[in-house]
Amino acid sequence: MKPLPRVLPALITPFDRDGTVDDNAHRHNLEVLVSRGAQGFLIAGSTGQGPYLLQGQRHRLVGVGRKALGPDSFLLCGVQAESVDQAINQIEEAIDGGADALLLMTPTSLVRGNDELVALFYRTVADAVPLPVFLYSVPSTTGYELPVAVAVDLATHPDIVGMKDSGGDTERIPGLTADAQFLVLAGSSRALHQSFASGAHGAITASANYAYELVVEALQDDGAQQRLATLAGVVEGFGLAGTYAAAEEVGLITGTMRLPLTPLGGNDRDAVKALVS
Repeated sequence: MKPLPRVLPALITPFDRDGTVDDNAHRHNLEVLVSRGAQGFLIAGSTGQGPYLLQGQRHRLVGVGRKALGPDSFLLCGVQAESVDQAINQIEEAIDGGADALLLMTPTSLVRGNDELVALFYRTVADAVPLPVFLYSVPSTTGYELPVAVAVDLATHPDIVGMKDSGGDTERIPGLTADAQFLVLAGSSRALHQSFASGAHGAITASANYAYELVVEALQDDGAQQRLATLAGVVEGFGLAGTYAAAEEVGLITGTMRLPLTPLGGNDRDAVKALVS
């Protein structure tokens, strides 16, 4: 696996009004964030409306990114699947598009809380695909936090190389990083500094869309962490629409959101604009 950057924006996905991926807007967003220092991206993650992507759109997002950025940029592709077969179908699109690695969200619908079956899902997918796999625990979305003991056991698989931990509990980090080769990426903007101090490799956050430089600084500076926590607390308090509004205010093109998601408006939009402008 090529070197993993410290900070990867969990990139937004811009759709046209008819629901297709806006290639030009996507390319623009990648290039803007590269100009601010980004060397890698999570594409088709939760912030990228990954669970709502249609067949072929994951391939399109990754492929446009690879062509725009060339071979050196690190492209991590999000996978949100309830079964192994669904995951492999999404992964085939990611591979064909040129992804470097995969971020697999914990399955939930029929196995939520069943640690044994969740682990089986990860092992079976990792056995079947040629790319490195990162685990993804995001309890605010899935209602399930991957236990540290399960993640540590999965880390013994040669192709499971790391994890994005978005729960914000930094006391989990030392246990997850007991194996120095297992790369943990913090996903909670309020806890980046402490996560990094506890052994995390870096961060993947929605906030890196609208405050990339501050996210980088927050890893090593507590003052920056406090500013980021305040900013992200307000912006992301409005849900995904807040992130898209903030991203647009700093020069990204957000396009439309896929229903039932709707863009932020009115006084809420004004509150976000006042913070990031």
